[in-house]
Parts: sequence; C-alpha cells; structure tokens
Amino acid sequence: MAGPDDRLIVAHSFSKSFLMTGWRLGWLVLPATLTSAIGKLIEFNTSCAPVFVQRAATVALQHSDDITPGLVAHLRACRDTLVPRLQALPGVELASPRGGMYAFFRLPGHPDCLQTAKRLVREAGLGLAPGSAFGDEGAGWLRWCFASRDLRRLEEGVGRLAGWLRKG
Repeated sequence: MAGPDDRLIVAHSFSKSFLMTGWRLGWLVLPATLTSAIGKLIEFNTSCAPVFVQRAATVALQHSDDITPGLVAHLRACRDTLVPRLQALPGVELASPRGGMYAFFRLPGHPDCLQTAKRLVREAGLGLAPGSAFGDEGAGWLRWCFASRDLRRLEEGVGRLAGWLRKG
C-alpha cells in the first residue's frame, strides 16, 4: 500500500468505468507535495470540463454500486457473443480477452492492419481499429470494441467480416 509521501500518482477516468468515452474527465490521486505543480500543469493544458459532464460524473460516482455490476455483466455478454463468433471464422487468431471491452485478432493473409482496417470500412462497412495504433506490439492485429448496446450488432459485424473474408 502506498503512503501519503510515496512518489506515486494514480490517474483514473470515467471513460471506461462509466462508458463516458470522449468526455475527457477523470481524477488524480497524488502526494500533497505535488498538488501545486500538477495544478499548474492542468491549468495550462485543460480549460475545463463542461458542467453537464461534471454533473454526469457526480451521478455516476453516487450510483457506482448500482452501475458497475450491470456494466460488467453487459460487457461479459458482449464479449461472450463476439469471441466465439470470431473464433469460428477460418484462420482467425484471437487473443481472448479476460476483461475490458476490446478483442484483438489477426486475419489470415492480411498482415497490414492499417490497410486492412481501411478496407474493412470501405468494403464491409465495419469499423475496427488497427492494432498498430496502440504500439508496435499491435502490428498485424485489429481491435474490435465490443461495448455495444445491442448484441445483434456484434453478430451483424461478424457476418460482415465473414462475408468480406469470403470475397477474398
């Protein structure tokens, strides 16, 4: 456990825990001696979070015990819908996620993940992120965000991918 004077900064956001991606709101836990310096850094790099975002975050924190179990169960259902369908596609190599909201996989004969991602958007109407956007280790992989409101959208997406793969 960290003590009050340990040189440790913990950063957390609302993006994943409360599905507030893009709202750019989070918090830091840090030693009191760093408050002034970090305050200046934040002041000159961030103008402010909109009031509606601050209010939504307050409500999220007040109801986290009600929100989190449902979110975890939903993401598990999404993962358990997507992963077996991807695994069933011939030649697909999948890094099966144990948590989170992303699945990384490779497609046979498609080593350039950026070009593949661009083609999938254009030719199949399927938006996936190239793994290389997340570092050198991601080269050759595609990232699928499975945080979907509707499980049928995940099924439809895999259907689009399967059709695209069949066309060659």
